[in-house]
Amino acid sequence: MAALPRAIHDLEEEFAALAGEIPESPEKRAISLLHGIVMEMWRNLPGDGAEPAGGFPDIAELYRNAPPMEAQAINEPLPPGTPAPAFALSDPSGEVARLEDFRGRPLVIVFYPLDWSPGCSQQLDLYQQELDEFRRRDAELVAISVDSLYSHGAWAAVRQITFPLLADFHPKGDVARAYSVWREPDGFSERALYVVDPEGTIAYSQVTPYVHHVPDIYELFDALDQIAGVAQGR
Repeated sequence: MAALPRAIHDLEEEFAALAGEIPESPEKRAISLLHGIVMEMWRNLPGDGAEPAGGFPDIAELYRNAPPMEAQAINEPLPPGTPAPAFALSDPSGEVARLEDFRGRPLVIVFYPLDWSPGCSQQLDLYQQELDEFRRRDAELVAISVDSLYSHGAWAAVRQITFPLLADFHPKGDVARAYSVWREPDGFSERALYVVDPEGTIAYSQVTPYVHHVPDIYELFDALDQIAGVAQGR
C-alpha cells in the first residue's frame, strides 16, 4: 500500500479511535464498509498514491495511440471584412452561446474536427495553457465541433478545458457550413481559426493546410494584437 500522506494518516488514526466507541449496529457496519472502500481505492492509486492531475490519466492519454487524422484542406475560409455569420450553439451545460453574446470584445472561434482526436487534443490543450494570454488581450475563446454536448462535457473534464466547447451537432455542421469550413466527405469541419472583432466582423481567418496541423498560436496572438492596435488608434 502507498504511504499515507500526513493528513490522511491523522484521519485514519482518528477513525480507529472513534470506531471502538460506536456500539455494534447496522450503522457501524455501514461506516466500516465505507471506510474499507475508501482505503481500497487508495491502495489502487498509481505511484505514490497521489491522484494524477485531471483524475483520468488513462483516458487523457488515449489520443496518443489514436488513429491519425491526416487529410488536405478542401475549403477556403471566409475572408477578413466579412460579417461573421450568426450562431446559437449549446455548451456542455446546455447553455446556448450566441455570436452577439460576445459583441464588444474580440472573439476567437476555433473550428476543430472531433473531440478525442490527436491533433484536437494537442491544439485545445495549448489554448488552455495559454488562456491567460487570450485574457490579457481581452479576447473570448470558443471552440466548435460536430460532437454532441455530452461528448464535449466528458472531453472537457478529462482535458480540463475551461473555455466553451460548442456543439454544432444538429443540424450537423450547420455553423461550419456558414463559416465555409465543412468537410462533406468526412462529416466534420476543417481545422480553422476565425478572429471576430468587437463589432462582429471577421478580422482574421485561417484554414490549416492539413487537418492534422496545429496552427501557429503566435500568428493568432498577432491578429488579436492588431485588433487592439486598431482600437487604440480610433
